[in-house]
Amino acid sequence: GSRRNSGSSLVSSSSASSNLSHLEEDTWILWGRIVNEWDEWRKKKEKLLKELIRKGIPHHFRAIVWQLLCSAAELPLRHQYSELLRMSSPCERLIRRDIARTYPEHDFFKGQDSLGQEVLFNVMKAYSLVDREVGYCQGSAFIVGLLLMQMPEEEAFCVFVRLMQEYRLRELFKPSMAELGLCIYQFEFLLQEQLPELNVHFRSQSFLTSMYASSWFLTLFLTTFPLPVATRVFDIFMYE
Repeated sequence: GSRRNSGSSLVSSSSASSNLSHLEEDTWILWGRIVNEWDEWRKKKEKLLKELIRKGIPHHFRAIVWQLLCSAAELPLRHQYSELLRMSSPCERLIRRDIARTYPEHDFFKGQDSLGQEVLFNVMKAYSLVDREVGYCQGSAFIVGLLLMQMPEEEAFCVFVRLMQEYRLRELFKPSMAELGLCIYQFEFLLQEQLPELNVHFRSQSFLTSMYASSWFLTLFLTTFPLPVATRVFDIFMYE
């Protein structure tokens, strides 16, 4: 409507608006059906589900779909979350120090006493107690922060634990960071294969892959792309 020229009729504008609302309504009904018939969609309509997720999970369904994708509700640790919060972690000071650096421009996380910073601290602390080997790593806070933008802290904790355990993310955050080294190594070969001239140029300038690509893998592009784009990447990562 905002781009129509002076020759456009109000009828066509109204019609376009009506079509948009119908489209939104159809999307809402479709995703409602997917959520209610989740097991059937995963088993019998996997190809269609993949296509729909690649187009982007609607914002209002994202929290529940992410939880369904990683089976977060079945996590045994779910019932221990409140107990973990009552314990103390050796990582607490480090977590507090970094909290303000996580999405500093986002309203939810602005301010030292903001709800966002408090729940982010809680989830990071709880995970550091569950996984003593990894403890706390700053990059993972961006992943938890994104989850907290979509769902309550206990649910975010469960999804994060699943991501670390079942999606191999904890391999990236282990003290040796060997998995990150592997990702960088694989990416360098892709760069060499797909963009050989750029690869030669980077090498001539001593511009190492680790200088720019480390955060891509450690935060799943959350510090690189605008949030709406990064969230779409996350949709696909969660499914594929």
